[in-house]
This record gives sequence, structure tokens and C-alpha cells, in this order.
Amino acid sequence: MKTTFYLLSVLSLFFVACTGNSSQKEQNNNVESTDEKTVKEIEKQRIVFFGNSITAGYQLDPDDAFPALIQEKIDSLKLPYECINAGLSGETTAGGLQRVEWILKGKVNVFVLELGANDGLRGLPLDESEKNLMAIIDKVRQNNEAVKILLLGMEVPPNMGDEYILEFRNMFGRVAADKQVAFLPFLLEGVAGKRDLNLADGIHPTEEGHRILAENVWKVLKDLL
Repeated sequence: MKTTFYLLSVLSLFFVACTGNSSQKEQNNNVESTDEKTVKEIEKQRIVFFGNSITAGYQLDPDDAFPALIQEKIDSLKLPYECINAGLSGETTAGGLQRVEWILKGKVNVFVLELGANDGLRGLPLDESEKNLMAIIDKVRQNNEAVKILLLGMEVPPNMGDEYILEFRNMFGRVAADKQVAFLPFLLEGVAGKRDLNLADGIHPTEEGHRILAENVWKVLKDLL
């Protein structure tokens, strides 16, 4: 399974021209209607996972990252959705705001936003991070006003200080409430701080860790599909 963009190509059916026989015309119309139904059935809606190295599956095979694992769930349920992993290692909210326009060249039906962790780790001003997250959501809605959006919240390490930690945590809730999007408070719930579920850096989840992330996200995402 590849979590990349696919261009669906549908072959048109050609029919023998009618010779004035009304029953033949009716038959052709029925075949055309069936063909149109088939086209609609195979068209899949796009779910874009837009984030940083966690979404990208840092140091893992992309098929082991949580967006791919969610695709497996979707396929098992025979739902008409295609997951697209648009994670980029090192991405900040500012970088995401610049990059999102390229992602939006194709129609997006569901947008999962996972950014902000790198802002927090670098101690960047959170008022700017908050503005960037809101601006990203605005751009996504400009692309498709009917889009469904899920914001994934994060936490920062305790060495960032109590005030910064609290403000960082509250930032995601404010964005979700202001923009009225679906919200998962903490993507790494059940994974953060557990040595056996993270790589040696203590930040990025292992394959097993990503399975837990997929479950965390699915609990909220499934209600949007």
C-alpha cells in the first residue's frame, strides 16, 4: 500500500449507434447510467495528514506510520477514502503555512493537522504559532468549504517551564474551539515517555508506538468519515 496521490483513470465505453429502434436507445441509456454509477463508486475522497516527522514516520518505513495504519483500517471497512501522508520532518507551523498551498492543489475532503511540536521544542512565541495554525485552517477551507478538519494536540517536555507548557497545551484547544474543528487533545497519549514505544531519541514513536497513535486518531477521525 502506498500513501501517495493516485490519479484515477476511467475508460469510457463506446456503444454502437442506434438505428432508430427505440428499445435499442433505452438499452444504451441504461448502460450509460450504470457506467456513471461505476465511476462514482470508484472515486475516493482524500484524507491529508499534514504534519511533521511524527506524521512522516521518522526513521520508519512509511507503511508503518500512523497514516498508513489508518488506511489499513479504512480499507478493511471498505470506505471510499485515500490517505495521503504529507508529513515533513522538522516542519513548524510557519513552514506548514507556506507549504500547505502546494498540498491544496488537489481537492482535500478531510484534513488532519499535526503541527506545533517543533515550535514548542524550539521555544518559539506561541501567539505566532496559534496564528499560523488558524491561518492553515483558513486556507484549507478556502480550498473546499465542506472540508472536515481534525486538529491533533501535542505537549512539550517539562524542561520548557510550567507557564510555557500550560500555554502550549491550551493553544490547541483555543484553535479548535475558535475554528470549530474536531480535536484530539494529545496525539501521543499512551506513547510519550515510554522508552519501549519510542526510538532512542525519546521523541519519535516506534512501529508499536505508531499503532497506538493510529488508534488514538481513529477514535476521533472515524466520526468524520
